Amino acid sequence: MLEELRDYQRKLFKRVDFKYKRYFHTLNLDKKLVGILGARGVGKTTFLIQYLKELDLPFSKKLYISADIITIPSLYEVAEAFSKEEGEVLIIDEIHKYKDFEIELKKIYDILDLKVIFSGSCALKLDNAKADLSRRAIVYDVDGMSFREFVEFSKDILFPTFTLGDIVKNHQDIAYELLEKFNLTLLFQEYIKQGYYPFYFEDKEDYLIKLNETINTVIEVDIPSVFPIEYDSINNLKKLVRLICESHPYTPNLKELLAKMNMHDNYKGLYRFLEYLHRAKVFHIIRAKTKGDAIFTKPQKIYLNNTNLHFAYCDAFHTGTGREVFFASMLKVKHSLEIPKKGDFLVDEAYTFEVGGKSKGYKQIKDIENSFVVADDIEIGSGNKIPLWLFGFLY
Repeated sequence: MLEELRDYQRKLFKRVDFKYKRYFHTLNLDKKLVGILGARGVGKTTFLIQYLKELDLPFSKKLYISADIITIPSLYEVAEAFSKEEGEVLIIDEIHKYKDFEIELKKIYDILDLKVIFSGSCALKLDNAKADLSRRAIVYDVDGMSFREFVEFSKDILFPTFTLGDIVKNHQDIAYELLEKFNLTLLFQEYIKQGYYPFYFEDKEDYLIKLNETINTVIEVDIPSVFPIEYDSINNLKKLVRLICESHPYTPNLKELLAKMNMHDNYKGLYRFLEYLHRAKVFHIIRAKTKGDAIFTKPQKIYLNNTNLHFAYCDAFHTGTGREVFFASMLKVKHSLEIPKKGDFLVDEAYTFEVGGKSKGYKQIKDIENSFVVADDIEIGSGNKIPLWLFGFLY
């Protein structure tokens, strides 16, 4: 059993490109049980193999297994056999595909002297897991490529990240410095359409087709593997994505959504579908702050998770919506987002941003402290007008 797994690991070590490392390669993986959660295609498997290959341990003391493609008797039995051979680090990829993984992980954690790192669907939630893993595991949530990472990957040049405070205070100087090193217009257009998921660089020609297939797999396989939904609900999830695609952007009218989906007055069912797609990172839902279960709080806005999904899954790309989607996808990684009464986004309860084209003015937010216009189609900003692309350097 272990020899078969090690043979598969050897092949992966040879096949995976180890040149570029995603922003999350600096995560602290020193704890006994660590989870890496994220959407399909954001580079979790590549990251884990990079980590394992570069780990300063003999090959026999580190082991990679995938619950997605390898048939194994039980996670615990594999871990126990590995531990008996004095193994030290076990990586379990795509763990959400394994039934009752929570119980197996708890058993491994409590009994064996192993460090375990697992990855899984971003829809995975440990807080209410059967074995209460939330007290044992350190869990990181990772996202797709930022515009900064895309430029780094494309040009083989390393760039620094900037804080939101850096950008609002020094955006002109930062933009001047960065633009000396790459052609903004071509790369930004490419990123908006095709740059969020690293597998773009593996097959650029068929990227959007593969992305469409990836989202369908998330809906047909990943979400049902985590949440108890019936087969008919899968079509409803796909229909919901299509309906959000048609919005620019979508300020929810739940009654209208229910009617279009033939769900009558099943508000709780609709709320659950929205939450499933949000946690699977197909949607990005912004809700008002509330006490209690946020699932049943009416969303303020519903976006697709990133701009690439519009090109892969929607019939048309709406530029205005795309600007907001890009801004939200870059900010949500490290910041909290709300929808203010004036402006498009309130970030960290401190900054108000209005997003638009290069001619966008301050009329809507002129009387608001710490307010800024985020403008597309400009390279360099001025005063409180900041170029949209620059927010792609936040992570």
